[in-house]
Amino acid sequence: MQPLLSLSGVEKSFGALKVADAITFDLAQGEALGIIGPNGAGKSTLFNLIGGALKPSAGTIRFDGADVTGMRASERCRRGVGRSFQIPHPFVGMSVYENLLVASQFGGAGFDDPRSACKEILEKTGLIHRANKPAGSLTLLERKRLEMARALATNPKLLLLDEIAGGLTEGECHDLVATIKQIHAGGVSIIWIEHIVHALLAVVDRLVVIDFGKIVAEGEPRAVMADPLVQEIYMGISVDDEAA
Repeated sequence: MQPLLSLSGVEKSFGALKVADAITFDLAQGEALGIIGPNGAGKSTLFNLIGGALKPSAGTIRFDGADVTGMRASERCRRGVGRSFQIPHPFVGMSVYENLLVASQFGGAGFDDPRSACKEILEKTGLIHRANKPAGSLTLLERKRLEMARALATNPKLLLLDEIAGGLTEGECHDLVATIKQIHAGGVSIIWIEHIVHALLAVVDRLVVIDFGKIVAEGEPRAVMADPLVQEIYMGISVDDEAA
């Protein structure tokens, strides 16, 4: 079976600054992939390249069998790439429910009954009690939930989650992980950038570590986290410190 997503030699430079350096990996149908790395490592840039907000300086991106390297974000969304953003920007004058209905108009396969589907998504994401409230009245944590809900309303084959757990309490994080597991079990492939590693490890099948725009480690999540190089890069634990 061909991969759902395939990046081959993807690079992005802004002048002399290279923020994505020969990124190559595949994502299988139904897989959940976690991406970690220090601040400024190039994680959000990678999402912008996959989602279509940025075009690569070099390399190829294929999604669901098609070369999407030059496609706009809107076209990738219609093909099945849904994304949440780290800083939520809902349509503040619309209700939470209306935000989802708008998103559902731009998805891939579409829903037979968009209204029922949006209601279901609100229930899954814990926002059903806020459905008729203006999105501008939500708390930051509720806006984060709305970000994920809007992405799901596009009926994605691939869901990109950008630090969706940031700012949540432990209980809220636990509930969110349960929701993401449910979404994944429903057949949606996931790529998740997250600093809250224990949340990530509860969901993902594979972990990629990025530093200075390069993939420096990849594999089974707990094995990757035990790698001394990853511990030094991501957690500041040097091999010498551990040996002392």
